[in-house]
Amino acid sequence: MTDTPRRILVIKLGALGDVVQALGPFAAIRRHHAGDHVTLLTTQPYAEFLAASPLFDEVWVDERPRALQAGAWLALRRRLRGGGFTRVYDLQTSDRSSFYFQLFRPGARPEWSGIARGCSHPHANPARDLMHTAERQAEQLRMAGIAAVPAPDLGWADADLTPLGLSERFVLLAPGGAAHRPAKRWPARHYADLANLLAARGMTPVLIGTASEAAMLAAVARAAPQAVDLGGRTSLFELAALARRAVAAVGNDTGPMHLTAAAGCASVVLYSHESDPALCAQRGPKVTILRRPDLAALTVEEVAAHLPAA
Repeated sequence: MTDTPRRILVIKLGALGDVVQALGPFAAIRRHHAGDHVTLLTTQPYAEFLAASPLFDEVWVDERPRALQAGAWLALRRRLRGGGFTRVYDLQTSDRSSFYFQLFRPGARPEWSGIARGCSHPHANPARDLMHTAERQAEQLRMAGIAAVPAPDLGWADADLTPLGLSERFVLLAPGGAAHRPAKRWPARHYADLANLLAARGMTPVLIGTASEAAMLAAVARAAPQAVDLGGRTSLFELAALARRAVAAVGNDTGPMHLTAAAGCASVVLYSHESDPALCAQRGPKVTILRRPDLAALTVEEVAAHLPAA
C-alpha cells in the first residue's frame, strides 16, 4: 500500500525572464515531489507553455484580481482552499503572492516556502534582495529542504520553423524591452547597423519581440532590408526553437534574452545603468554581458566583435 500523494502548489506569475529563471527551481521541486501532484499557479501568457513541460501535473491561471474585485478574490480563495495543498512554494515572493498565504485563513494553512509573514519555511535571509535571482531561489528551496537546483532545461520546448522560411544561418536580435525604461535599450539605429553588418557576413538578422514593440521593430527592419521581422509573430515554443537553432542572439536586458540564454544559444546581452547583471543577468552556457552606463556609447563594432565573422 502506497502513501497518498501530497498536493503541492508552486506560484510563479511572471514576467518571462522570471519564469525562465524559475525553470531550474521548478525541476528541483518536481524531482523532490516525484510521487506527488504538483500544480502551478501562473498567468495566462505562460500557462500553455508551462503546461507542455514535464514539470507539472496541472497548471492554473491566476486572473490577478484587482483590489475592488471582491467576487474574483472570493473565487480565488475558494480555489486555493479547495485545492487540498499541503505545501506551497511561492517563487514569486511578491506582496501579491504573499497575500495568498492569508487567503487560506481561517483554519489550517499549508506549509509555505516564501516570505509571507508567519509562513512555515521562510526564506530567512535579510540580504535576499541583494542576491541574483538564481541564487536567491536556490537558497529559498534549500531552506525548505530541497538541496539541489539544476540549470534550466528547455529540451521539451520546440516548434516547426519551416513556415518562417529562414536561412540556415541566422542571428536573433531583441531590440525591445520595458517601454517605461528606455535607458535599458541600445538605440534602434545601432540594431539596424548591426543587422546590416550581419547580412554582409552572410547571416540573416531576425528581429524578435512583442506586438507592442512592432513600430520600433519595423523601423529597424526598414533600415535593414535583409532583416526578417518576427515581432509579435512567435510563440514561446517558437522562440525556444529559434534560440536552439540560431548562430547567436543579441539583445537588451529583456525576457526573450533569458530564453535564448537558457536554450543554450550564444547570447550577447546589453546592460545600462538601469539594471544590474549581478542581480538579474541571463544565465546559460554561452552568455556574454556587455555593460555601459549609457548604452548609446556602446558601439556596433564592440558588439559585433562577440559574434561570428561569417
